[in-house]
Order: sequence, then C-alpha cells, then structure tokens
Amino acid sequence: MGLDLAAHLVRLGVVGSTSDHASVVSINLFVALLCACIVLGHLLEENRWVNESITALIIGLCTGVVILLTTKGKSSHILVFSEDLFFIYLLPPIIFNAGFQVKKKQFFRNFMTITLFGAVGTMISFFTISLGAIAIFSRMNIGTLDVGDFLAIGAIFSATDSVCTLQVLNQDETPLLYSLVFGEGVVNDATSVVLFNALQNFDLNLIDVSVVLKFLGNFCYLFLSSTFLGVFAGLLSAYIIKKLYIGRHSTDREVALMMLMAYLSYMLAELLELSGILTVFFCGIVMSHYTWHNVTESSRVTTKHAFATLSFIAETFLFLYVGMDALDIEKWKFASDSPGKSIGISSILLGLVLVGRAAFVFPLSFLSNLTKKTPVEKITWRQQIVVWWAGLMRGAVSIALAYNKFTRSGHTQLHGNAIMITSTITVVLFSTMVFGMMTKPLIRFLLPASSNTVISEPSSPKSLHSPLLTSMQGSDLESSAQIVRPSSLRMLLSKPTHTVHYYWRKFDDALMRPMFGGRGFVPFAPGSPTEQTTPGGQ
Repeated sequence: MGLDLAAHLVRLGVVGSTSDHASVVSINLFVALLCACIVLGHLLEENRWVNESITALIIGLCTGVVILLTTKGKSSHILVFSEDLFFIYLLPPIIFNAGFQVKKKQFFRNFMTITLFGAVGTMISFFTISLGAIAIFSRMNIGTLDVGDFLAIGAIFSATDSVCTLQVLNQDETPLLYSLVFGEGVVNDATSVVLFNALQNFDLNLIDVSVVLKFLGNFCYLFLSSTFLGVFAGLLSAYIIKKLYIGRHSTDREVALMMLMAYLSYMLAELLELSGILTVFFCGIVMSHYTWHNVTESSRVTTKHAFATLSFIAETFLFLYVGMDALDIEKWKFASDSPGKSIGISSILLGLVLVGRAAFVFPLSFLSNLTKKTPVEKITWRQQIVVWWAGLMRGAVSIALAYNKFTRSGHTQLHGNAIMITSTITVVLFSTMVFGMMTKPLIRFLLPASSNTVISEPSSPKSLHSPLLTSMQGSDLESSAQIVRPSSLRMLLSKPTHTVHYYWRKFDDALMRPMFGGRGFVPFAPGSPTEQTTPGGQ
C-alpha cells in the first residue's frame, strides 16, 4: 500500500524520472504545500470570503502555474489525476469520519428528508441534467458522444460538494439545516457513484421499459447491499473488541483494528462492485454507536482525534490535488482549437446544475413540510435557499467520475472527451471558487445570528468542536432522555420518526447492545472498556 501511494505521488512529480530523488522531491513538495494550506487556512479562518478548501485550491493552482513555467510548458503529464488515489486512499477516511462523527439523533430524526433529498433528489437532478445534455449537446457536434455518455454526464454533475457550506454552518445553532446539508451530501455522493456504476452495466443505446426496470432494480440492490455490508462490518468490529477486551493488553491494537476494519469494509464493497461510500459511512455510524464504547478511554480519545485528523488531511490534499491537476496541459491542448465551444459547454453545464438543483430542492421541501406538524421541524424558505446553494458546488467526485468515463489512465486523445474533461474542471473550479466565496456572506444574510437560536433545540447533542476528552461520544448523549411510548396507530402516523425511534431503542437495549456492547452494556472488569467511568457518574 505504501509503495502504491508513493508511486501515485511520483506521478505528480516529473514523470519519466523513476529515481528515488524524484520521489523524495515530489513527496516533500506535497507535504510542504499541505503545511502551507493548514497555516494559511488558520490565518484566514475569520475571513469573510475564503475558507480552507478554497485556500487549498488556490495554492494548488498557483503551484501548478509555477511548475508549468519552470518546465516551459513541456510537462504535459505532470499533473495527471489518479482515480485510484482518490477512491482508494483519499475518499475512505473522509466518508468514514463523516459517519463516525455524525450526530445520530439529528441524522436519523431527519432521515426521511435526507433520503428524499439525497436519493430521490439526486435522481431528479440526474434526469434533468441528462435530458438537458441530450437536447443541447447532441446538436453541437462536440465529438463521438452517445446517449450513454450524456447519461454519464448527468450522474457526474449530480454529485455535489457541500464542504464550503458545512464549514460555515454551525450544527448547534442550526441543527436541522446542518443535518440536511451534511446528510444529503453523503447520500448524494453515494447515489451519484451508484448511478454512474449502474449505467456502465447496461447498453443504453436501446432503452426500453425492461432496461429501465433492470436499471432501477440494480440501483436498489447496490444501495441496500452496500448499507448492509457497512452495518455488518461495524457490528463485527464491535463484537470482536467486546469479546476479546483487546485494550487490556494493547490500546494500539484496538485503534488499529478499528481503522483496518473500517478500511476493509470499503475495499470489500469495491471488490464486490458495491458502493464503498455508503458502506464505509454506515460502518462509521455503527462503530460510533457500538465499537467506540467497547474500547478503553485512551482509545476513545485516540480514535476521535485520529479519524478527524486523517479526514482533514485527506480533504486538504484533495483540494490541493484538484487545483494542481486543473492545469494538466495535455487535455487543454486537445480542446484549445475550439475555446468558444468549451466555454459554451461549461456555461451550459453550470446552468443545468442550477436548474437540476432547483428542480428538486424546492418541490421536495414543500412535500417534506406537509408531513411536519410544528414550525420548528419545517424547512423555511431561507433554509431552502441555503440547501439549494450548498449543492451547487462540484468537487473531486465529479472530476474522478469524469476521468473514469472520458479518459484512460488519465489521458485522452479524443476531441469530445477532452472537451468534457476540461469543461468538468472549469465547472468545478468556478463553482468552488465563486460560489464558495459567496457562501459566508449569503448564509450570514439569510441566517443572521439573532434568528439562528430560534431553531436550535435544548436537547441537541454537544458540538463536535467541544473537547474530545470525554467518556461519552456527543452523538449519544441523547440516549439518556426519557422516551415516551407511542400509544396508538394514530401516533405512528402522526409522529413516525418518534415512534420508530421508540421501538428501535427497545430493540437496541434488549438485543443489540447486550450482544455488541455500547454505552451502559459493557461489564466492568479491570482493564475493560469501562475502566473507572460509568454512565451514572457523568
């Protein structure tokens, strides 16, 4: 694994030189740039326009310009984007940490709305962008693109990147809005990748009802199977650690086992051609609910710090990587003979992204509000605009899928494919830079501080930014609250979330926690996960 990662990093250096010196120079360059991104991101934390992701993107672009100038524009392969590096090394820690740190009460309280936006909404966006691409691009003579390519474009540009918005929102002040943007972002990425992979398994030149039904069936299979695999991996890790009490002998083994089991779940999903994103996300949720409470106190602190740090470094590396790769001169040469057409295609794609996003956010928000009884639970008009805006940015998932579809090993010599790659890069850069810079002012305008506290809830869990030196994970603090038993079928129909939560807690306490561990169900023993801390002593 280390050799493979080093090989990928070497590709970012001067290709053609396989010496150890070239490898060392390449790694030094990236480590130094990562340090610069962290320092500048910290200094610009309170800036009105710039955040850490935009800072990393700008540094990557500037570094790419310097490299091209020093090589006099001859290093056309110096900045090749690697899908393997993205999907195998960078994406897993980001998605796993998202599931591991998620506030489960808020996430599952709004699970139906999140699924509505993340799955159904992504499908609506997919069809909107695909139909728009078929209607417009088929008349523009941009190469040998067929219906399958246009549908792939729909899947590529349905994948959002809400990092910029999440860096601005506060999950304690706006718990509903944060959970919607965060949850939809994860489900959206998984749905887009599942859609993209499902499209590769069908001959889309002859589309009929049977093909559509098989496609939807394959999509549901991938979605459910990936979720089940993630839950199974999380429960397996909890059971092993609970039964063996590994922490009595080595805290390092506990931490290593959690990390490796999480990564194994992702790689198994990729091996079985499932969605690794969904698998590792739900593995993170299950590990935080069971496994995390079965380890020693020092392991709890270590895992929370380690997972958050790995995710942060991977995100920074990713934006830096995208910024540098944007200047890969080879693809721009193939598309340079028609710059006007490239700009036009990028503008059309950006317009389709705006329309596709609006086509489901506002209608689905209206439908969601119809099922809510109290104003606090409803999505206000201003919040709907923030949700719509949060999904306008496109990121590394879109670039990785575009490279997978329109290149071979990061290279292409087909005019139409080169135009689609450069247009994807243009949309990603423009949406991240321009829309990202406008995110802070927009949210401050739509959600002033005085109104944020109105939608906050006294029972909301602690912020993830609170000190990590605690014996209980913040996302589980709500479990101590008294749950009222639903009295009738009418209660189930009027408050389905609370009713399902009640029966899940009953099942969890009676069967799951005694078997797999979790807070309050691990017996005390010297060196056991409970150590000197008990739930009653908090």
